[in-house]
Amino acid sequence: MKTIYFSILLTLLSISIFGQIQKPQDFLSSDFHQERRAILREKMPENSVAVFFSNPIRNRANDVNFKYHQDPNFYYLTGHRQPHALLMIFSEKQSIKGSTFDEVVFVRGRNALAELYDGGRISPSQAVDDLKLEVAFETPEFKNFPIDFSKFDQVLFYDFEDDVRETSEEGDLYDLISQFKQKVNYPDENKLDITPEPQKNNLNTTLLDELLRPMRGIKTEEELDLLRKAVKISALGQAEVMRAMEPGMSELEVQGMHEFIYKKYKAEYEGYPSIVGAGHNGCVLHYIENYKPEIEDGELILMDLGAEYHGYTADVTRTIPVNGKFTKEQKAIYDLVYEAQEAAMSIAKPGVPFSDLYDTTLNIINKGLLDLGVVKSLNAEDLIDPATGRHRYYPHGCCHHIGLDVHDLGEYELLEENMVITIEPGIYIPEGSPCDKKWWNIPVRIEDDYLITKDGIELLSDDAPRKSHEIEELMKEKSAFGQFNLPALEEK
Repeated sequence: MKTIYFSILLTLLSISIFGQIQKPQDFLSSDFHQERRAILREKMPENSVAVFFSNPIRNRANDVNFKYHQDPNFYYLTGHRQPHALLMIFSEKQSIKGSTFDEVVFVRGRNALAELYDGGRISPSQAVDDLKLEVAFETPEFKNFPIDFSKFDQVLFYDFEDDVRETSEEGDLYDLISQFKQKVNYPDENKLDITPEPQKNNLNTTLLDELLRPMRGIKTEEELDLLRKAVKISALGQAEVMRAMEPGMSELEVQGMHEFIYKKYKAEYEGYPSIVGAGHNGCVLHYIENYKPEIEDGELILMDLGAEYHGYTADVTRTIPVNGKFTKEQKAIYDLVYEAQEAAMSIAKPGVPFSDLYDTTLNIINKGLLDLGVVKSLNAEDLIDPATGRHRYYPHGCCHHIGLDVHDLGEYELLEENMVITIEPGIYIPEGSPCDKKWWNIPVRIEDDYLITKDGIELLSDDAPRKSHEIEELMKEKSAFGQFNLPALEEK
C-alpha cells in the first residue's frame, strides 16, 4: 500500500512541476506546425508514410548529458521539444486500433521519479490538445503497434547514423529505431537476416529532403518574426562587444560577452559553436576553441556568432581591430570585403541565381587582391592553394539559408521571396602566405542576414555597423561591460 501511495504522490508531484514551468508566449503556434504537416502530406506520393524520429540525447561525460536540442524537422512539423519520440504522417487516412487518422505521434512514456529529477513529460492527451496532433500514444506502445509497412508503396525516412545510445528506459529512441527497422525489414548488414520472405524494397531515404527543402527555405510570417529577433539580438551583441573590446581580453571573455547578451534577451541557445578568433586564429574558418588568453594590441578579431531564439538562428560576423583602429593594411582588406558584400547585395532579388552572388564577390575580391599586390596575377597558380584546391584567400562560399539550422534546408538555384540568407565574403591571409609579410595574419569576414523581398533585399542585421569608419567610431563609446569588474584570482 505504501508503494501505491508513493507512486501516486510522485505522479502528482511531477504533474505539479510540469504545470508550474513558465514558458515564453511567442513560440511558433500549434496551427503553424499543423499547417506544415498538411502541406507535407499534400506533397507526399500516394500510398506513402513519412516517419520522423526525434534527436538523440547527447552525452557530455559520465552521467551528464548536453542540454537537449530537438531535430529541426521534427520540431518544424510538431513543435514538440522533448526526446524519445516518433512521428508518422500518412498520405491517406488509415484505420488502426479502432481509429481513423492520417498522423500519429509517439511521445516518451510518463515516469514520476524521472520527471521529479528532469521535469515533466508531455502526455499523449497533451500532444493531442496542445500540439494539435491527431492521435498520440506513449512510445512503449510502438513495439506492438499494428502497422504493416509493406502495404505502402513508399516508406519515407532519413537514414540512420550510429549515434543513439541504448538506455534502460522502455520505448527510448534506441528501441523506437530498432523496432522500426524490424517492422520495415531494414537492410542492416549487422543484423542476421532471419526473415524468410523479405519485404519489397519500398524504403526511400532521400525524398523527404526534396519535399522539405522548398518548404523550409521559404519562411512564413511567424518564422520571420522569430528570425528577426534572433538576428537583432546577435547584431546588438556585436555592437556592444565593439564598445567593450580592448587588448588583453581573452577570446573566451569575448565569447562570453556575446552569449551573455543572448541570454539577457532570452535566447535559449547559440545557433552553432561560437567562433572568436584573434590574429592567426581568425584565419581558421571554423575556429571554435577560443582559447587565446590575451588578445594582442594591433590584432584583428573575427567574431562569428548567432543567437538561437525559439529554434531559429542568426549568423552574424564582424571583424574589428582590437585596439579600435584599423592599420592601413587591415583597412584595405576590410574595405575590399565590404565592397564585395555591397556588390552582392545590390543584385540580390527574386529570380537571381545564388551562384551570381558568389561570382560577384569573387570577381571583386580577385581584382582587389591584384590591385593591392597580394597576388601577382589572376592565374590559377596564384589564386588556388594546391594543398586544398580552394581559393588561397577566399576559400568558402558566399551565401546560405538560415532558419531552424544555421545552414538551413532550402533550394540553392534561384533566390525567392521570403528566403532568409547570409552574404558573407571573406579574405584570410595566414602567416606564411606567398605575399608581403605586411598582409600576414589579416582575417576579415563580414556576414549579414538578409530577407529576400518581393523586389529586392532587406538587411536584417544592421544594428551592428559594417563600414570600417563606423566600427572605429562605435569602439570609442563606453560599454556596460566596462562596469563589470570581478576580483582577480590569486595565484599560489
